[in-house]
Amino acid sequence: MDKVEVDLASGEQFSPAFRAISPDCVVPVLELDDGTHINEVLAICQYLEEIYPEPTLFGSTPKERATAVMWSTKVEQQGLVGMRDAFRNSAKGLRGHALTGPVAYEQIPELAERGQQQVVTFFESLELQLEGNEYVAGDYFSIADITALVFVDFARWLKIDFPDDAVYLRPWYDAVSARPSANA
Repeated sequence: MDKVEVDLASGEQFSPAFRAISPDCVVPVLELDDGTHINEVLAICQYLEEIYPEPTLFGSTPKERATAVMWSTKVEQQGLVGMRDAFRNSAKGLRGHALTGPVAYEQIPELAERGQQQVVTFFESLELQLEGNEYVAGDYFSIADITALVFVDFARWLKIDFPDDAVYLRPWYDAVSARPSANA
């Protein structure tokens, strides 16, 4: 697969050429050999899981698959949405683009504050989930760990760190971020 980088800082995602590939003006986009474009992360991951089933990232049983997708979705809805609001409603370079996509939305500073609170609260949820579990969805590395790793990395980039009393988040983070695939 060839990798093509899109210069988000210059607004390349809004160009007519990129909008022809991704009408929502979002990355990443997976282009298939037949010209089909897939531009939702979970859909891309599910497609790749079908093509490369080992090692599984979605689990081997119906229960594991449901748990992995459930936790990946929780991370997105309860963690990454707060992260998005915290970042996109405070970054100077995103004035007029508080939401992804082709429609211009103004920033709302109160959403940035609430987003930061959501991030801290979701750290607490992850801490509780990791108590007694090696990984987010249980005893196997899954798509939920990948999604959670992205969440934690973005939080740390925004200078939001684990709660001081976190016992399980730090060892999980150290183990998952040390995987070779985390640095690919």
